[in-house]
Amino acid sequence: MALGDAVLLDLEADGAATITLNQPDRRNALSEEISTGISEALDEIEGSDARVVVLQGSGGSFSAGGDIERMTEAIEDDVPADDRVRRLERSTNELMTRLIDFPIPTIALVDGAAVGAGANLAIACDVQLASTDAAFGFVFRQVGLSVDAGTSYLLPRIVGENVAKELVLTGDIFGADRAKELGLVNHVYDADEFDERADEFVEKVVSGPPIALRHANRLVGEGLEKSLEQALTDEAVAQGIVFETEDHAEGVSAFLEDRDPEYDGR
Repeated sequence: MALGDAVLLDLEADGAATITLNQPDRRNALSEEISTGISEALDEIEGSDARVVVLQGSGGSFSAGGDIERMTEAIEDDVPADDRVRRLERSTNELMTRLIDFPIPTIALVDGAAVGAGANLAIACDVQLASTDAAFGFVFRQVGLSVDAGTSYLLPRIVGENVAKELVLTGDIFGADRAKELGLVNHVYDADEFDERADEFVEKVVSGPPIALRHANRLVGEGLEKSLEQALTDEAVAQGIVFETEDHAEGVSAFLEDRDPEYDGR
């Protein structure tokens, strides 16, 4: 399914929904077309039977971040700063909020550059898988800018405040192994086997109980913002919902019968 030409959506029968950024000539920079396309894809997915969302780039890049062409036009046309801020809030900010809060688990497949806002797009997902060809960087300083797209929220929560400051102050670009050391990605796979290994990981998530995993994913995502008492209460409420599912009964039966469960999302 094409959402314009900038973003492609594949709602696969096995439960994986794949969003592909498809402006390789612009290294999949976060143009308005791509931001809008991702949002529209998420709309389609939320109303589907998808169990997991896969986000990837085409043409050897994940996403090169900010749209340099649009920045150049804004400077040449002397577009007021207030107008540029409103555009940022309308496109990038809304997209990042939607992605971070999305109810279905999200997995970023990073094969190539993920820099600036593109790096944030990757770490906004629930899980990050990188190939040895991946490169990361919070490079806003390279174009004379501060940070945006959730850098100040996401980055220190993952790497700590001092490391986050180093990454944005230097704008260094680093490889997948360094990203894994910092906790920015979960796994690094050799480029030659990246597709196969990523598919295996996605299948492991898809094969799980979707209702239970959605609640678990949400609760872990919210945990840092809660007291222990609130976290325990919210976990009990979620378990009360999941106790009523057919998947829970299937999981218990499969465990007792020493077989793999077959979850159908009910």
